[in-house]
Order: sequence, then structure tokens, then C-alpha cells
Amino acid sequence: MIDIHSHILPNIDDGAHSIDEAINMAKQAEEQGIYTMVATPHHRNGTYNNSKLEIENHVVSLKSIFNEKGLNLNIVPGQEIRIYGELMQDIEEQQQLLTLNHTNYILVELPSDHVPAYTSRLLYDLQLAGIQPVIAHPERNSEIVQRPDKLYNLIKQGMLAQLTASSLTGRFGKNIKKFSEQLVDHQLVHFIASDTHNTTTRPNDLREAFNLVEQKFGTQTAYYLQENAETLVYGEAVLPEPPYQIKKRKFLGLI
Repeated sequence: MIDIHSHILPNIDDGAHSIDEAINMAKQAEEQGIYTMVATPHHRNGTYNNSKLEIENHVVSLKSIFNEKGLNLNIVPGQEIRIYGELMQDIEEQQQLLTLNHTNYILVELPSDHVPAYTSRLLYDLQLAGIQPVIAHPERNSEIVQRPDKLYNLIKQGMLAQLTASSLTGRFGKNIKKFSEQLVDHQLVHFIASDTHNTTTRPNDLREAFNLVEQKFGTQTAYYLQENAETLVYGEAVLPEPPYQIKKRKFLGLI
């Protein structure tokens, strides 16, 4: 399997806090059959700033350590970028921002409590520039939870979305789990990734999540989501299935 969202690089954000912890995270990933992991530290989220060159250097260093330890997990560079008004300018300058494994896919994060008014326009501008936005963990955005049409409209415009494995396994609670299942069922997400930060409170649940998808939605759906991650990492075109709106009467009884 390929994991497109992780915080395995040590000592640069709220992920791994030491090299030993990064090593343990790599072992946890390998045990599940993950052979490539995109390192996506936070950038511009109000707490952490990790520029392109810094991340690339950290990836080279961690890969060297893994080789010394006999670990086969391949680490490739990326970023989890909180959307901000000057993002397009930074994309054009090609200095601060990093796509996933140097492809045309970029992992963007929304604030946890709302969808900024400029989101649709910004993501559309990225597409016009040849960059494909992947929205990280929309199931944990409170406005999208209350108004799933916000995500539906973005997906209809050609955006892609990534679901967190732990959301499906129930680590973030019963309601997020149910909503995550609805997003899969309505073809509103295209990837499942671990978003792992450590091996304890934010572990790698990717294998368990795919097992749950296979049980509930079938082998074909699980395979499609796994295949999309591989397609992304190699820079090929992900072909999304048509999305469906989540009807209010079916939505968790919250509306």
C-alpha cells in the first residue's frame, strides 16, 4: 500500500518527536504492508512552517537512517498546506510549496471549523495552473460535517479528497466514523491515508480502514481507493467516480 499523508519526519511539526519514534512509525507502516509513505508536514497552519527545501533535506536524512536500520519503507516528500490567500503566488515562485512526490498533486488543508469563502476560487486557480488539489480529511471539518454539499460542490468542480483511516476505524468518534462511511458511499473521497503522527494516540490505521471498506463497500471500492494512491504517487491521472449528494434525511440526524 501507499500512504499519501503522514507526519513521520521527526521534530518539525506535531508528528514524530524523535528519530526513534519515526523508526517505530516506519515499522508500524511496514507491518501493514505499506511500502511508500509521503511525508507531509504541516505548512502555514498558524503553528508550523516547513518550506520545500527543508522538507526535502529532512526526507533525505530520514531515508538514510532507515537504510542503516534495514527498513524498506520508501519516504517521499510532500506538504500538508493550510490554504491561505497568497498560495497561488507561492506556487508561481516555486520556492516554498511542495507537491506530493514532485507530481502535480498538492495536499491542502482547510481550517477545522469552516470552509473559507475563497476556497473554491483558490482551488480552481490551482487547477488552471496545472496543479490538482487534494483536500485533506474533509470529514473532520465541522462546516462540511454540517453541510456536506460544501464538499460535494468542490468535488463536482474537479477537486479530489483524502479520508483519514482513523476516521473510518472510529478513533475520532462514532459520528465521524458514520460520516466517513457516507463519504465513501457517495464517492466524495478518492484516497484513504493514515495521517499518522505517532504509534500511540495517532497511529497508522490504514490496513484496518481498508479492511472495513472491503467489508462494507466491497473489494472493488477498496481496490479503487488503494490504486488511486499509487496513481497519484507516480504522477498519473486519477480518474474520479461521479459524486453523489448526501441527502439531509440520511445524515446522522444532525440536520
